[in-house]
Amino acid sequence: MGVRSAPSAGPHGAGSQGAGQRRANAGARGPRGAPAALPAALVLTGAVSVQAGAGIAARLFGQVPPAAVTTLRLWAAALIMLAVGGRGAARAAAGLARRRAWRDAAATSAFGIALAFMNFAIYQAFARIPLGIAVTIEFLGPLAVAVAAARRPRRLASLAWVALAATGVLLLTKGSSGQLNLAGVAFALLAAAGWAGYILLSRATGQRLAGPSGLVIAMCVAAVLVTAPGVAAGAPQMFRPEVLATGVAIGLLSSVIPYWLEFEALRRVPARVFGVWMSMQPAVAALIGLAMLGQRLSPAEWAGICCVAVASGGAARGQAR
Repeated sequence: MGVRSAPSAGPHGAGSQGAGQRRANAGARGPRGAPAALPAALVLTGAVSVQAGAGIAARLFGQVPPAAVTTLRLWAAALIMLAVGGRGAARAAAGLARRRAWRDAAATSAFGIALAFMNFAIYQAFARIPLGIAVTIEFLGPLAVAVAAARRPRRLASLAWVALAATGVLLLTKGSSGQLNLAGVAFALLAAAGWAGYILLSRATGQRLAGPSGLVIAMCVAAVLVTAPGVAAGAPQMFRPEVLATGVAIGLLSSVIPYWLEFEALRRVPARVFGVWMSMQPAVAALIGLAMLGQRLSPAEWAGICCVAVASGGAARGQAR
């Protein structure tokens, strides 16, 4: 997600807010008039990759519980990231121990806790409510961060975005004719809180550790944290070869590929543009839910998704300004 500007990298993708902001600033200083088609395509491809991974995960729930799928996804992403950036992460961890930088270590560990919490909660939501609705509710997290960070001249506009998002959530509940699973909504709200913490803690980690090493360490922490509930819920079925292979595919689609695509996009466009483009995630999730899972939404639910997406994009653009 995930995960990975405000909103940051998708919750199901992964990114470092501090490093991402520096890359965005570098992109903003690029040549004037540089074509936006490539970074827009990168962000769109990343969004499709994240939500396709979520769709595959939701289909896997028929074989193993959501907690087990979360474990497979995070371990797959952690091992792939270790293979790519393990040396840098090991040096960073050794440096923290050598300098006895316990506050930096605590910030990185908290980043991993937020990552685990966010992914665990959103997969529980996917098991209970449609993909598009779950991702739309989850977007309230980065919206809250953007509104809280707005400066005084932008406070009135921020309240307008909050009102629009509230209207969207109301449309979601009304459009479901009262049949929306309350536990699923609660898990999506918990994922939203996790995403808000993810954004703040990824920024703190990016300011303390260079490059992607903080993200690699945090991903390993997240994988370790979800192992016990995942194995307790899904063993031994989760260790079947075909299930493990699907878990690797989910890790690639939901974390590794989106992170790389968003990294490249942030090198080419300002953070405010990236944040606005990221707000299309709820609509992409709804379309993937329809195509892969047959999750049809009512016109009111589609209207609610659009309201939250517009509010998230508007708040992100205002915060970057």
